[in-house]
Formats: sequence, structure tokens, C-alpha cells
Amino acid sequence: MRASIGALGALVAAVAVLVPGVLSAQSQQPMGFFITSVGPGDGANLGGLDGADQHCQTLAQAAGAGNRTWRAYLSTLPSGGQPGVHARDRIGEGPWYNANGQIIAANVADLHGDIQVDRNNIRKPTAVDENGDEVNGVGDQPNQHDILTGTDSRGYALLGSPDTTTCGNWTSNSAGRAMVGHHDRLGGANASWNSVHLSRSCSQADLIATGGNGLFYCFAAD
Repeated sequence: MRASIGALGALVAAVAVLVPGVLSAQSQQPMGFFITSVGPGDGANLGGLDGADQHCQTLAQAAGAGNRTWRAYLSTLPSGGQPGVHARDRIGEGPWYNANGQIIAANVADLHGDIQVDRNNIRKPTAVDENGDEVNGVGDQPNQHDILTGTDSRGYALLGSPDTTTCGNWTSNSAGRAMVGHHDRLGGANASWNSVHLSRSCSQADLIATGGNGLFYCFAAD
């Protein structure tokens, strides 16, 4: 029996050498989370939730994960007869892994610390973009750790008008402000990944000037 186990181990090792990456590719979980590597480029005017979702889908497609249904992690407020939407309600149930196969959160409750705080794995080394690359944070030039969310720390839309926390429900690059989080958990009054401070305004120039670039989180909802 020991000889058989040894032979099997040798065979597995030989396969790993001859075909690099086969075993890791087979065991790696599919990507279900990323930070957009680029924003649409029009400040916080993302084309509303539909435009933001499409941006997630397009980036995921380019990274080879377009077979999943992608949703932007963004909240909206009631406006024009339409109800508001909570970011946490539009991203599926989890679990979610990043492009490098690392767990981000097992479920919605862990993602938001509903039962126990810090149950997610959103940090600078793990909150990567769709290509598996780190996103600039504190200490990098330029710092881009401001991630658009429009939510409180539990993923719910904040009280107020759409202009106060969601840049007109993600349709404005001028009037209003947006709530942002810090993917690197550094800077601001707290270490929240999704709710640290309001942006200076909704323009691309102001988002860049205060440590962002119009980036946002994307989750696979299926």
C-alpha cells in the first residue's frame, strides 16, 4: 500500500512539473469579486446602476469571467417614483473569491460583519482588480483607495437625497457628493471598506484629487 501511495505521489508531482498550473487551475475558485481597474472616466456619472453593472460585465468579460452575472456594489435612493436600492441586496449570496482565488467573503453577513466584525477579507493585497492586480492605496502614487459605494457600513443606502450620497444615483459628474470606502482600510475616521467619507464632489477631477479615480466594487450575483 505504501508503495502504491508513493507511486501516486510521484505521478502527481510529475504531472505538476510537466504541465505547470494545471493543478492550481483546477482547484482555484472562479472569480466573483473585483475592483474595477478603470472607471468609466466621467466622474461619478456611471450611467446609473445599469451603466455600472455593464461596466462590471465588460471588464469581467475581458478578464475571461463574462459567463457570470456581475453587479456593481452601489446603493441608490428613491427618486422619480423609483424605489431606492441597497448595495448588499444586489450582489447575490456568495461566496466570493478574487481573481487570484483568495476568499473575500463567504456570504452577505460575513461581508458586512452582521454577526461578527471583520469577517471579510477586503484588504489591499486581496481587494484586487479583475486582472488580479493590486489597486493603489495609501503610500502609492497616485493614491486611488476611494471606492464609490453610496452605502453605510452595512451596505444600506444612506438617508437623504440622491445628490447627498450617490451623485444623483450615479448619473451626475457635477452636483452632489458620494459616499466612498477605502479598499486598503487606511485613512479616514475608520477602517471601513465601504463607508469612510463623502467625496468632495462628483467630478472626475475632484475624485482624483481626493484619493480616488471613479472606481467601484463588482460582485458576481449568480
